Amino acid sequence: MPKVNRAAQLLAEGQPVYPIGPSKRGYDGGREMAQTWGDYIVYDIEHSPFDMNALYEFVRGLIDGGPTKSGHRCAPVIVTLPFDGITEAAVRANSWIIKQVLATGVHGLLLCHAETPDAVRAFVECSRYPFNTIGNGRGLGDGRRGGGGQAHAATVWGVPTREYLDIADPWPLNPNGELLLGLKIENKRALSNVEATMRVPGISFAEWGPGDMGMSLGFPDNHDEPYPPEMVDARTRVFAACKSNGVAFLSGVYKHDVVEQIKAGVNFPTSREGVAVAEIGRKFTNRTMPW
Repeated sequence: MPKVNRAAQLLAEGQPVYPIGPSKRGYDGGREMAQTWGDYIVYDIEHSPFDMNALYEFVRGLIDGGPTKSGHRCAPVIVTLPFDGITEAAVRANSWIIKQVLATGVHGLLLCHAETPDAVRAFVECSRYPFNTIGNGRGLGDGRRGGGGQAHAATVWGVPTREYLDIADPWPLNPNGELLLGLKIENKRALSNVEATMRVPGISFAEWGPGDMGMSLGFPDNHDEPYPPEMVDARTRVFAACKSNGVAFLSGVYKHDVVEQIKAGVNFPTSREGVAVAEIGRKFTNRTMPW
């Protein structure tokens, strides 16, 4: 059976996935995006208001406006979290946010400023139920997600509650999992630990966050290309750590280089040029449509 999470399904098939962000929050925003061209929706609460009611209603709008053109119940939603992965203690202290967000029925999480392996390990553990144990003893301890929010999330996913408990687990660590857990390696402290961080099981994808990485390295105005050598080196190091550990890499692309970037191994091409980039990339990888 196809996965609930269309983005995870595409990645498992060797296809890159293309993001889109909502132009409007709440129920109406979800309804408007229900037939989106994007393979997944990036929902930001890092710099946007922390409003769980708006996120809940957004997901409800996606469901009511669905199914998608691919036949999925809704486009997957990956939420950018509002706290940083500075230390294990910082992540555990903010783990209630992970619980709140996952209970809305979203399909993935993105941890910003993922600075240490211990913080990332805590992030993965706080996103998992304790009875899902793949990876335990190989860099992970027991999951910390508790019961209480699974019934609504299962309704969003369109599966029985018991099935949700089994599949609400990180992919590809769990081949049957449906959650995509991502990292932003976006400052010099995170960069210094990136090789060890990427060895933590359970991470689906990572990015180098050029805007914040540039600020951290002393280049506040270099969000976009051309980059100074220090930033090029940072991207190269993060990309290499991802490749070494089977973690998908998210990077900015353009119409003129999306094919080249896919050939190089970029699995999450993101672009301000939107659907035009997706069309070029999908054609190159022989994507089966509709999306």
